[in-house]
Amino acid sequence: MASRVEILNEGGFRSDGRRQFELRSIEMDMSQQGHADGSAVITHGLTQVQVSVFGPREAKMRSQTIHDRANINVEISIAPFSTGDRRKRSRGDKRILEYAAAIKSTFEPAIQTSLYPRSQIDVFIQVIQQDGGLLQACINGTTLALMNAGVPMIDFICAVSGGVHSTHPLLDLTLLEENDVPNVTIAVMPKTQKVSLVTMETRLHVDRFEEVFRLATEAGLVLHEEMKSAVLGRAKELISSLDMGSNANRGGDVDDDGMTGFN
Repeated sequence: MASRVEILNEGGFRSDGRRQFELRSIEMDMSQQGHADGSAVITHGLTQVQVSVFGPREAKMRSQTIHDRANINVEISIAPFSTGDRRKRSRGDKRILEYAAAIKSTFEPAIQTSLYPRSQIDVFIQVIQQDGGLLQACINGTTLALMNAGVPMIDFICAVSGGVHSTHPLLDLTLLEENDVPNVTIAVMPKTQKVSLVTMETRLHVDRFEEVFRLATEAGLVLHEEMKSAVLGRAKELISSLDMGSNANRGGDVDDDGMTGFN
């Protein structure tokens, strides 16, 4: 059956003007958000999520305590205005619970949880806007937030979605494309060359899967460079702010009346 929408035109352009293997624009903000130990706001095209990380800290419930490692708790909330249908999803929604479980299993091999026994790492994800690639945005944002919080990890985790339209593979799908083509989300660890997640909700021929898997893995390496630059940029900001604070302390003289004056 022919597609109801034009996913890829004769000139090789997609509905949003991108080529087949072209990724959407990505923006990363790692500035402090509230009282979180680490936070990040990441935007893939028109999909935006905010991730806040608390911990490692003492577990609130004894049932969630693991004696030899930290427990990772992931909670996702979706703003009602993030989609066009204005449907309010509760935290017990099946779709949200599936995403949370996938994110938890993705990061368990990467986080050095054995360093923090009997503790808990809380990851709270707020979906602000969604236009496809929601799981990949949640995973990439969680990676940045964990590193911003100083949680030790063995590697980055970079996620990319992919699909096949007719015989043409596509990367970084929009919501329009996800609803129309078989798609898969792949998360990779660029340094160790390991795959931490492969999730597929629709059937995809094995011959096409191999090609999409290879392209998504290569795209993950590209994302890794962008995410590494964001982490290094945030580290430089923190170091420069510390230097400014120490210079201000060294530059102040205390007068006899207790007032502080600067030379």
